Amino acid sequence: MVGELISERIRIIASGKCAPCKDAVPYTIEESTKRLGELSGWSLQSGSIQKEFRFKSYLSGLEFAHSLGKIAEQEDHHPEMLVGWRRVRVTFSTHTIKGLSQNDFIMAAKAELAYRTAHHRELENRKLDS
Repeated sequence: MVGELISERIRIIASGKCAPCKDAVPYTIEESTKRLGELSGWSLQSGSIQKEFRFKSYLSGLEFAHSLGKIAEQEDHHPEMLVGWRRVRVTFSTHTIKGLSQNDFIMAAKAELAYRTAHHRELENRKLDS
């Protein structure tokens, strides 16, 4: 989504709050696919959604992972994150229901906003280094 404006729909989804969902029913593949249409670059992977975010430096990726981790703590809905060289793969699923819930899509939208912030910070740091 870098280079594009974050859609108003992403902002609306991201404004949601994660809720306990131990009695919830996992989304069907059809429901999950429909919701993925609002999240550019995310893919459905057997009961989870994932996306790989790219960065100009390893440290920028670490900063993004840290900021997303802080959001996850606030929302009490935690992703799996794999930090690699200039990339971070983020995976969401709701373990208590063994599938996808609204919380996963809320957090994916929050990840998009965190990435946008991290990318903006990366550009600002490059300007300062010049």
